[in-house]
Amino acid sequence: QVQLVESGGGLVQPGGSLRLSCVASGFTSEHYAIGWFRQAQGKQREGVACVLMSYGTTFYADSVKGRFTISRDKSKNTAYLQMNALKPDDTAIYSCATLSGVSALLRLPSPNEYDRWGQGTQVTVST
Repeated sequence: QVQLVESGGGLVQPGGSLRLSCVASGFTSEHYAIGWFRQAQGKQREGVACVLMSYGTTFYADSVKGRFTISRDKSKNTAYLQMNALKPDDTAIYSCATLSGVSALLRLPSPNEYDRWGQGTQVTVST
């Protein structure tokens, strides 16, 4: 059974950095994608970034391009989200999700395309 576990959230000052990790256990194939999402209080869930685990293809939301980097370690079934130059507007619960059975992506998938979700980790950017 596939399980997702996020880690790495916390409190950081504006301009600081954090790295989130998402371990996806239970996959027997490399043909899946991991996406990161965030949901701030009172706002809709927003797709942040996605990585295709087989080839490493990446996609980003415009709001994080140039500041966030998604990467993956296939051997560990893990995706990372390096977040730099953090702003107070980045404060949210960050969750990862998997999109199974894909070997190619042409765009950042929408949230309803993902099939499994982690519990989320809180990221707070504040002085």
